[in-house]
Amino acid sequence: MTMTIPLLVLVFLLQCCCANSLYHPLDPLNPSEINQTKLIVQNSKLGTLPNLTFHSLDLEEPDKVHVLGWLSKQKRGKLNLHRQAKVVLRAGAETHELIVDLAIGSITSHNIYKGHGYPPFAFIEFFRASKLPLTYSKFRESIRHRGLNLSEVSCLPFTVGWYGEHVTNRALKVVCFYRGGSPNIFARPIEGISMLVDVDKMQIIKYTDRLRLPLPRAEGTDYTSAKTNPDSVICNVTKGGFTIEGHKVKWANWDFHVSFDARAGIVISTASIFDDKINKFRRVLYKGHVSETFVPYMDPTNEWYFKTFMDLGEFGFGRAAGSLQPVIDCPSNAEYLDGYVAGADGLPQQFSRVICIFERYSGNVAWRHTEINVPGKVIRSGEPEVSLVVRMVATVGNYDYVLDWEFEKSGTIKIGVALTGILEMKATSYTNNDQITENVYGTLVAENAVAVNHDHFVTYYLDLDVDGNGNSFVKSKLKTARVSNVRASPRKSYWTVVKETAKTEAEARIRLGVEPAELLVVNANQKTKLGNHVGYRLITGQPVTSLLSDDDYPQIRASYIKYQVWVTAYNKSERWAGGFYTDQSRGDDGLAVWSRRNREIENKDIVLWYTVGFHHIPYQEDFPLMPTIHGGFELRPSNFFESNPLLLRQENAEK
Repeated sequence: MTMTIPLLVLVFLLQCCCANSLYHPLDPLNPSEINQTKLIVQNSKLGTLPNLTFHSLDLEEPDKVHVLGWLSKQKRGKLNLHRQAKVVLRAGAETHELIVDLAIGSITSHNIYKGHGYPPFAFIEFFRASKLPLTYSKFRESIRHRGLNLSEVSCLPFTVGWYGEHVTNRALKVVCFYRGGSPNIFARPIEGISMLVDVDKMQIIKYTDRLRLPLPRAEGTDYTSAKTNPDSVICNVTKGGFTIEGHKVKWANWDFHVSFDARAGIVISTASIFDDKINKFRRVLYKGHVSETFVPYMDPTNEWYFKTFMDLGEFGFGRAAGSLQPVIDCPSNAEYLDGYVAGADGLPQQFSRVICIFERYSGNVAWRHTEINVPGKVIRSGEPEVSLVVRMVATVGNYDYVLDWEFEKSGTIKIGVALTGILEMKATSYTNNDQITENVYGTLVAENAVAVNHDHFVTYYLDLDVDGNGNSFVKSKLKTARVSNVRASPRKSYWTVVKETAKTEAEARIRLGVEPAELLVVNANQKTKLGNHVGYRLITGQPVTSLLSDDDYPQIRASYIKYQVWVTAYNKSERWAGGFYTDQSRGDDGLAVWSRRNREIENKDIVLWYTVGFHHIPYQEDFPLMPTIHGGFELRPSNFFESNPLLLRQENAEK
């Protein structure tokens, strides 16, 4: 027995050392670590509390300075970074925040959250709430009076938002739909019935049946009937071109880390690009991911006013991710990654084929030129564009979000957001647009069905580290100038560039479309040989901003939407634009609040935030299922390289 205990200690220490050497510091928790975290919590005093439910169980990342130190070959073997988990759970109607150190096997921090808002819902809570109406006597009676078959009814829970209440409980509103031979439940809403559910008690606390409207017909709603043979699609058939080692991806001149997060979905970290001119990798992006969505519907009536969703904080893009379909979601040359999240019971849940990675042969031209001014020659040269795409799809209720990170050999990173899926519809008595005499808050897309106007705002967190942490935000404004020497030129005017470096966070809030400007993150400590500051510029999409009034409660919760671009001083805890506790939040945490501190951001470690926006007026072509619409933005090198990196790579490849 005296030798057994030291032997066990030795085995434990060896496991810790081996684990620390194997893991990248930003690797997500694996199933063993999730199980270990659950066991540590279960064996603590918390394990005896009633209704213990895990709402978040993720990696507690090491400090940035330590991660960067680990990435340095000189220090990797010297840094012992403990693997830790950050846990948010509910027990006894309270929200508990924990830090669990997996190396020492104990809870090192425990706090009871007392602020506004609640953690993300667990899937099992959505599921249980959706089943409550089916055994609720008042609902069963309402269905009988409508002449409907209860076995054909599907009910869905929706988050409730916040509308000035001083005291709130965790709640969901449940509304129901009628299948009746159609797989498209959203096309056949049972209008007029809504139920409020107390989630902690898991019971209906308010029932409303205030009106009856015709049920939209099932005919023409089946989007699954017209099928094509995916095998007939031939594109991007070349395998290879990149390597995946654990969560590390190498392709062409790029090297980055990819992980799967229950809240954000895809997370890209430590992205660096190889510069052939100086023969080394250079830092570009420390971390990037979707931070929050805001989807407000524009119908203020009783059954609809609360539909103002913030999907990441209320549930999670990762939790909503589905298994990708080969050839349909990703081309035939794609490689797939699985992901793991913790369920409400704290046990690991596997999400198979949740991320795909593939080389894209788009048919676009990376560069080309035809020269006819060299005597006796016609010189044609160029290169096809080949890129690497990292993709996932999150299905949040009726909508499918296709999220892409696309890396190009030129150094550009394209971030794409594509929307498809089914419109949210409400039943109406109207069968023709000529009959409508009131505001229906949307478009009649089928007989007795109105698709409601709404917005989509997808906000990205972009911790750029352009050649290091000391970065600045520069607005290169295009200004009209008059020609001063009228004798030298017949021209009257031209435009010139006036550069402004934002010194504080307040100076870096940008509402796009007000004036022409290019927006850059530059490293004022690094210059090219020609003396230009190295940088990356943000190439934005359409300048879409919220049209809600500032005093409207959904706008108060998502006040960061009023500007498409923000820049903040780096803070490890500031990642979620709508605040960490988003469900029923009150706008007292999040990006807009952090920015009010007006911290210095010149030559600092800074974070760029950008929102992709869509105003969606529905059209009949969006019914019964919506063709994909696209949005996004680019991060493009700007004086980062000494010259076009594509040509230099071609020269080296030919040697």
